[in-house]
Amino acid sequence: MSIRDESYEKGMDILRQIRGEQGIDQVQRFQSIHPAFEEMMMSFGYGEVWSRTELDHKQRALITLSSLVTQGIPEALRFHVHTAIHVGVTPKEILELVLHCAAYAGFPKSVAAFPVILEVFEEIGVEVEW
Repeated sequence: MSIRDESYEKGMDILRQIRGEQGIDQVQRFQSIHPAFEEMMMSFGYGEVWSRTELDHKQRALITLSSLVTQGIPEALRFHVHTAIHVGVTPKEILELVLHCAAYAGFPKSVAAFPVILEVFEEIGVEVEW
């Protein structure tokens, strides 16, 4: 097995840990669109970055959400809200993260993130009480 194959397999294992089979299915849809892109995403994104041990999966999920909220990328945000919940980030922590991002990236980006996040919460049956 080549180093590239090892990174890909490691990426599959990490994605399975942080999202389960649903995450694998969603990422592998890129196989039919652009196989090299899917391979890079699995090998580098998950096999090399998410597999590092200096941060745990919950910390990585929070950092990823912060980045996606501040960039205003709803589809990736949707995927990674599921990931965050799967690795133990609470709904309140996610909402607090969005509030925190408003101070640094602006209210419009945070406002745009809320409907996506609330939709995911509804899909998975999460209710947030303050």
